[in-house]
Amino acid sequence: QVDLVESGGGLVQAGDALRLSCVASGKVSGRIFSTVAMGWYRRAPGKQRELVARISRSGSINYVDSVEGRFTISRDNAKKTLDLQMNSLRPEDTGVYYCNQVPGPVRERDWGQGTQVTVSS
Repeated sequence: QVDLVESGGGLVQAGDALRLSCVASGKVSGRIFSTVAMGWYRRAPGKQRELVARISRSGSINYVDSVEGRFTISRDNAKKTLDLQMNSLRPEDTGVYYCNQVPGPVRERDWGQGTQVTVSS
């Protein structure tokens, strides 16, 4: 059972911004949200899912080089939400974005539907 729901995607032009949100309706892989390192993943067309932003349970943050300085990840443990502010979007940011624990689950059924982000040039 997946209790993570992503939202906020859309079709935008290069240079625009989007804010993605994820809400956990229950535990994450059986663990309380606040005790789990969380991340935003992206599956670009024809590519494997990759981790683009990570936030630990204590708030330490890491980004993949391609989004560093443009994306900001944040979490609210009380509300069990995970956000991703994406600025200065580029066509190469196009993909389906998922939130989940870090490291990500192996089973596909442990992933949510994701939210589609399409950036036109």
